[in-house]
Amino acid sequence: MQRLTWVQPEDLLGHELRQAAQDGRQPSAIAARWRAAGGAEAPARAGASPEPASGYLRHLAEDLMDELADLPSTLAELEPTALDDIRAACPTWPTPAAPAPTAPPTHAALEAAWLGRAVGCLLGKPVEKLPLDAIRQLAESTGNWPLTTYFTAKGVPPELLTAHPWNRRSAPTSLAENIDGMPEDDDLNYPLLNLLLLRRHGRTFTTTDVATLWLDELPAGRTFTAERVAYRNLLLGLNPPRTARHRNPFREWIGALIRADVHGWTNPGDPAAAAEQAHRDATLTHTANGVYAAMFTAATIARAATGTADIHTCLRTGLTVIPPHCRLTAAITHAVRLAEEHEDFDTVVDELHATYADTHHWVHAIPNTALIAAALTHANGDFTGSICRAVSGGWDTDSNGATTGGVAALLAGTPTALPDRWTAPLKNRLATTVGDFDGTGFDTLAHLTLVEATRP
Repeated sequence: MQRLTWVQPEDLLGHELRQAAQDGRQPSAIAARWRAAGGAEAPARAGASPEPASGYLRHLAEDLMDELADLPSTLAELEPTALDDIRAACPTWPTPAAPAPTAPPTHAALEAAWLGRAVGCLLGKPVEKLPLDAIRQLAESTGNWPLTTYFTAKGVPPELLTAHPWNRRSAPTSLAENIDGMPEDDDLNYPLLNLLLLRRHGRTFTTTDVATLWLDELPAGRTFTAERVAYRNLLLGLNPPRTARHRNPFREWIGALIRADVHGWTNPGDPAAAAEQAHRDATLTHTANGVYAAMFTAATIARAATGTADIHTCLRTGLTVIPPHCRLTAAITHAVRLAEEHEDFDTVVDELHATYADTHHWVHAIPNTALIAAALTHANGDFTGSICRAVSGGWDTDSNGATTGGVAALLAGTPTALPDRWTAPLKNRLATTVGDFDGTGFDTLAHLTLVEATRP
């Protein structure tokens, strides 16, 4: 029997039980019924358990997920998903700069942002899914700790690689000795899709437009977690926003965040518009804090795209578009405070892991967004410092490296500000299955993005 990742009911239920506890429901009775029937915990790191469950357990898991969905949440009023309710909860919701509109970002700044996103993603790819201590040991074994460059297998003791192998799919393309252009990754596919979305529909796109574009241009096998469940829900005939809620325990994970950059790049100086675009995109697949992570990121980038603010101002701007009493705001505020208080970033990371690792999956948006904010704060927005801190912090290493790299590179303002050791191996070329973008250069992507940023 084929074991598909991120879709099997017996694997989804364990994640839903954890999600229910996090978003203010009381799942203990349902959890007890699942365990009493012989149900297993969700896979800790991969997307599918190694062995199929019985037909009885699969049907029971589906029924219990529906029961969990009906449980009331104590956080519903503090953490709304509807845009009007989010705006109403934000006392300092931003307004565009007045009286003159903000100038669009330069072509050089956008090229740097695309490059920075790719570099940060590439840095994190070989160690995705590895625990924090494994990342540290692998880097230390080659004299690359604290991180300063791409990971390499050269010089790593065989016994260490046996205990902690590189990410199976990424090592052949993402270790320093193997890099030959930017390999395909969902962290680049989604910005490409959103660029295509704006080219086809402009700023007034709808969530249904996002769904249609995915069905037309995104292979199902290139989706993961919340995106894969929402894709399946579309094929079942469900419409947004139900696609984000129906049997989707990943609705507060990181997927919407990694789609947010283009919304920020194309709304310089207008974080509210960037956040609203990100919301329409995110609600296909996510709810509450999963949506907030995308809105926070888009607004942060929109402020950075003006070229007039430091990273700390940009992050504070991001916080203005998410509810002040939500879990994500608390996590970001905590992470920034830690980064300001501790000189040693390993201490910051250890504190974040002590707070979130036991209760949140490694792909959840809350700890990962907190880590991104901490890395950018601690490095003061410096490109190399930011991406190395983000990846060294573990969890979703390639996604965190990508978002952090895009923000820091945008602040740097030009590709020439990014060290050659990072950008030269990319050879101004990325691989993708999205549209006609395979083999496209980052300079071309910058031009296409600038067209959308300047479209009325």
